[in-house]
Amino acid sequence: MRFKYGKKDKLKSKKHIEQLFNEGKSVTAYPLKLIYLKTEFKDNSILKTGVSVSKRLHKTAVARNRIKRLLREAYRLNKALYFNNSSTSYAFMILYLSKDGTTFDEIDNKMKLLFEKFLDKTNKK
Repeated sequence: MRFKYGKKDKLKSKKHIEQLFNEGKSVTAYPLKLIYLKTEFKDNSILKTGVSVSKRLHKTAVARNRIKRLLREAYRLNKALYFNNSSTSYAFMILYLSKDGTTFDEIDNKMKLLFEKFLDKTNKK
């Protein structure tokens, strides 16, 4: 299993991000929301993911950066469990919706729930 979250796995393309928010579908496990879009990447990667925390809800950069760090770590640890056998490529954006702070355990549990909901929703089609 590969537990990395390297440069190749990060969603950075402005074009892909705009397309994701315009055409993407979403799944929510409060306080997390996953926006996803089936797409093809030039570097043949399976998943590209970005994380975001609202500046309106979390005023200080310290608070936003801490939550983003926790989101990336929870994603990195759970990605291999849920997407190792995936052959379709997706662009993901994980949003943190709550106004309150959080712990790693809460985010990790919600991330697992979010991925399970995502897999249920995509496998039914």
